[in-house]
Amino acid sequence: MTAPPPAWLTVLTTTDSEEKAHELAQGAVEARLAACAQISAPVTSVYRWQNAIESSEEWQVLFKTAAGRYEELEEYLQEAHDYDTPEIIAIPVIRGSARYLGWVTAETAPAAAL
Repeated sequence: MTAPPPAWLTVLTTTDSEEKAHELAQGAVEARLAACAQISAPVTSVYRWQNAIESSEEWQVLFKTAAGRYEELEEYLQEAHDYDTPEIIAIPVIRGSARYLGWVTAETAPAAAL
């Protein structure tokens, strides 16, 4: 027996400036693709890119969304992001408070549903 797909997700991306992180967060929330976006203080990312080891300062953005909005959120991030290959990772929310998850569901409802 397989578990049902999660109803909510936390979606992670990173970018190279605090200003860009705010723009991504603002755009996703304004478009109702995320109920909330949290921007973390700079982190150091170490990664392989084009056959070289790179190290850079980045800002993480965590988007809280309903799973049904993921495809549109990913599309938005692909279009709005200036990285060639932006990190876009969805993490399932297995459990959470009913009031909070209800709020996420309501705030990410497509505008036509309101």
